[in-house]
Amino acid sequence: MSELMLELRGVSASYGAIQALQDVSLKVERGAIVALLGSNGAGKSTTLNAVSHLIEPSAGEIFFDGEPIRRCPSDEIVRRGLVQVPEGREVFKDMSVRENLELGAFLRRSRGEVAQDFERVFETFPRLKERSEQKASTLSGGEQQMLAIGRALMARPRMILLDEPSMGLSPLLVEQIFETIQRLNREQGLTILLVEQDVRLALRMARYAYILENGEMSLEGPSSQLMNDPAVRRAYLGV
Repeated sequence: MSELMLELRGVSASYGAIQALQDVSLKVERGAIVALLGSNGAGKSTTLNAVSHLIEPSAGEIFFDGEPIRRCPSDEIVRRGLVQVPEGREVFKDMSVRENLELGAFLRRSRGEVAQDFERVFETFPRLKERSEQKASTLSGGEQQMLAIGRALMARPRMILLDEPSMGLSPLLVEQIFETIQRLNREQGLTILLVEQDVRLALRMARYAYILENGEMSLEGPSSQLMNDPAVRRAYLGV
């Protein structure tokens, strides 16, 4: 069993003539929370989409738990235990909370295990249980974020790619969401690659961090080290 849960080696990707990623490499150890940071348009979401095979990398290799996955279709990547929570939540708004969660388990075969996972999700997010028959469109932004994470948990992932979980949420809800993310990591050993605009919050939460600039990796290191780096403090922390 590999100590690395995820590894990117020299990954490049483009949208037509636009080069979005250039020779990006990163590592996420099993059981860690690692942050991927950078300004808008730096290539953070593109990196996650390349891992999930929502876009096709033009070069490089991607390994999950020691096995190459660059050419695996997205459903196979989910089946292996790597699940993405997309930016903007993207819940199915005309479907109920329960139906959204059921979609997260669409590759699962054991109904008994799926029933158990419903209970785990409802224990993690009690508000979803209260609203299980409501349409997702009636939920607040914070509740929709809980639903997006809950839907990912229904796939029984070993690793989650979290894209901007704080987007559009109040400070109180952001705190609640991030406490839950930390608890999932601590209690269930869930490995997490976190893309987050709130650099201070991400560095406080993650063990290690990478910073992208214009599609290229510009800096990496332990979060505590980057928090005190003068260039990072000027560019991202406003100090």
